[in-house]
Order: sequence, then structure tokens, then C-alpha cells
Amino acid sequence: MSPHLAAYGDSTAHTPNLDRLAAEGVRYTNVFSVSGVCAPSRSALISGMYPTYMGTDNMRTMPVTDDTDLEAYRAVIPAEIRLYPEMLRAAGWYTTNNSKEDYQFDAPPTVWDESSPRAHWRNRPVGAPFFAIFNAMVTHESQIWARKDCTLYVQPDQVPVPPLYPDNPVIRQDLARNYSNIVELDRFVGERLREVEEAGLLDSTIIFFYTDHGSGQAYYKREVYDRGLRVPMIIRFPGKKNAGSTDDRLISFVDLAPTVLSLAGLPVPDWMQGQAFLGPQTAAPRRYIYAARDRMDSEYDMVRTVHDGRYQYVRNFQPEKPNLQNIAYRENMPMMREMLRLHRAGQLNPEAERWFQTKPEEELYDYQEDPFEQHNLATDPAYAEKRAELRGALYRWMFATGDKGFIPEKELREMMWPNGRQPVTAAPTFAQEDGRWTLTCATPGASIAYRPTGEARWRVYQQPFAAAEPAAWEAVALRIGYTLSDTTRFR
Repeated sequence: MSPHLAAYGDSTAHTPNLDRLAAEGVRYTNVFSVSGVCAPSRSALISGMYPTYMGTDNMRTMPVTDDTDLEAYRAVIPAEIRLYPEMLRAAGWYTTNNSKEDYQFDAPPTVWDESSPRAHWRNRPVGAPFFAIFNAMVTHESQIWARKDCTLYVQPDQVPVPPLYPDNPVIRQDLARNYSNIVELDRFVGERLREVEEAGLLDSTIIFFYTDHGSGQAYYKREVYDRGLRVPMIIRFPGKKNAGSTDDRLISFVDLAPTVLSLAGLPVPDWMQGQAFLGPQTAAPRRYIYAARDRMDSEYDMVRTVHDGRYQYVRNFQPEKPNLQNIAYRENMPMMREMLRLHRAGQLNPEAERWFQTKPEEELYDYQEDPFEQHNLATDPAYAEKRAELRGALYRWMFATGDKGFIPEKELREMMWPNGRQPVTAAPTFAQEDGRWTLTCATPGASIAYRPTGEARWRVYQQPFAAAEPAAWEAVALRIGYTLSDTTRFR
């Protein structure tokens, strides 16, 4: 969802709970996803790493449509990476996710105490600190058509129509549906706030609100333009610290993981590419944020972008392809079908028709003066210095992070899954010395989980533990992208 909220200047949808959160918290104005679509973005959120470094930048790894002639896979990410909720769990935090994961890989059993539609921080042991994520799906792209017969809280004649679209009843109906879904989202947020408040925890809990990319509507989602990447973020601190204030720092999705660790008092690993923007490990403000677009469903492309908060530079590595990708899933959306109909009839407005045309190699936009990024300044001599600055910053980032977008995806899959087979994590081995168990795994980068035999919840193995009651234990291991190991049992 894009920042289509009253707190960000768009009061089309009535959102009293998010208004309250903004009034009692800090509103962040320059927060950007690393991709215009969910799975690559979520891989960055959970890891603090760029998808183009991890090989999670194609949407998505599983399932893959038949049109790609590519077999499904799960991304094998570099061995040093650990998902940050695992670090919280290892430090004694109770971690829950309700319930979407969609990281391009399966999370090890060490990451979440609970990850399901029933997961909730209320299930934690008494007094345990908790970290909980609740995913609201009501503003997902699919809900524009799935909820077409639901109550509209915003009427079609009340919506602003961006210049990216023709102004007609079909477009207005879908925009009204999207804004009405935001009203439903606000109610979801209100329920979560009430749960914390009724438990007496409001003033001892840090509350984050953010979305995983820009709006799901056509010509927003899957794009690396500002509208596909810029998201709302509101953070409420205990005691309403800095209530009602605004923070304009540039923040990337890779910064969420290190920030949570910093706020929890845990060290931010050196390998994390993100940087903390809160807590004792707060880093210097960013100069730039970066994002990418590669395969989306059946459609291949390679686009990279850098944004300094005002100017956005876009590098199209396959300029012969139009911006519009032939996404069959998106054609469930009436506004998408309407734009296709008008394009074929030669009746689209010029701003919308740009989507159907091929791309220049370079694009440069002044977001402040041109918020819908319709006027490409890349060939304007007056902006040559800014173009060179941002182009250089983008190329340095791509090389520094080992951008895997240049590797054909079939080759990338073969690198991850040699001979087309998913690697298998070695089963943990155990040893006992001086009354303590030591667990090891021969697979580099594997997380080890253990528990008393018969217990439902896995524990995070960190160091040797006392061989006390109960006498029977079991352990598994998982390297991200590999299959789960066989279970080792010991007593």
C-alpha cells in the first residue's frame, strides 16, 4: 500500500486508528521498499539484506508459471545470513508471525515460536518479552477484485484519479474499492492496538506500521518508480515519545532488521547490509536508497534504481521491453482490463499510454516537482550532474553487493540447486561432555533447532546445554534453501 492516508496528506479514506497512531507516534516520510512486489521485499525485511545479493530478486521462486520453462526452487542464500527473529528468539524473545511469510525460501524452525493464523503474542510464557508481526491482507492487489461486491466506504465519485489513468467509471470503481480496503485495514490496526492497550502494554511496546511495497493497483505494483516503492511507516514509542513528529530520513527495507535488533539491545551483525535508524546502534543517515525489478511471474526484465529522496534515477537494462509486463494474474483487475481495452482501441490518455511503450536506457525524475514521474530529465543538460551522481551511486551499489541480476535465472538456480536437486541439510550430530550436550551440523550456515522429545516448540541452539531432565532430546537443522535435515535423537 502506498501512503494513501490522511497522515500523509490523502484523506480520501477514513482511518481514525492510523490517524491516532500518527498523532501518538512518528511519521516517516521517506521509507522505500527494495522491490515493487511482495516476495523480494519480504526477503529483505526478514534478513536485512538486498534481494539482488541473496538471489531472491525474481518474483517468485515457487511456484513458477509454465511460461518461464523454469522449475520451481527455493533460494539458497549466503551462509552467513540469519533471519533476525531467530536472533531475538536466541536472546529470549517470544516471536510470532500471523501469518504470511513469502520470503522466497522456507524459514528455519528456529525463527518463529509461532507462525500461523493463530499466532499471537498472548500465547507467550508469562512475562516473556515478545516480538509479533501481524500481516493484513485486505489491501493486497487481489482484494481489488476479490472484494468487488463488498461494501464501499469510499464512493467512486469521491476518489482522486491519478493522471496515470483514464478517468472513467471502471477506473473509479477500482480506486474506490482500494480506498475502501484501506478503511478495512484501519479497523484491523485498531483491533491490534486495542489488544495491546487492554493488556496494559501500550506504554511498554514499540509499535511499527508499514506496508511491503506500494499500492496494489495497476501501474503501481511491480514498478520501481516512486509510487511502487514508497510506503507509509508510523512508529509509536512508549510514553508517546516524539508524538506527532515527522522524520524525513531515507530508510530502506533492509534497515528494518538491524533497527529492531538495535532497539532490542542486540548487536547488529557486520554482514547485514542494512543499517539501524533507531536505538543505540543508529547509523549516519543514508544518502540513497536502492531497488530492483527482475522477473515478475512469467515476464523477464532487469531494472535498477536509486533515489535520494527527491531525484530518482532508473537504469533499464532491457529497454527494448515495455514497462508494462504481461501479468496474467493482474488481468483479474477490472481497471487493468479497461486499460488494455483502451490501449488496443488507441484511446488511452498519453500518461497511461507511456506504460505500454518501450523504455529509455536511463530515466531521471524530480519527485518534488513531478510526483507521478512523467517528465524524464535524463537527457536534459541542466540535470547532467545529478544524473552522473546517481548513475555512479547505483553502479557502485550493484558492484558492492554482487548484483545477481546479471546471472540468467536458470544458471542461478543451478548454482543453488546443483543438477536441479535441492541440497539436503546434514542431520545434527551430538556429543556429551561434563554433563553438557554439544550439537553441530556439517552444513555451513545451517540453523540448529532442538527440543525435549514430545515438546511442540523448537528451541534455538546456541551453545552447549546441560543434559538434565528430560533425558530424551531431538534436533533438526536447516540451511536456508536446503531441505530440512533428518531428525537426530539423543539421550
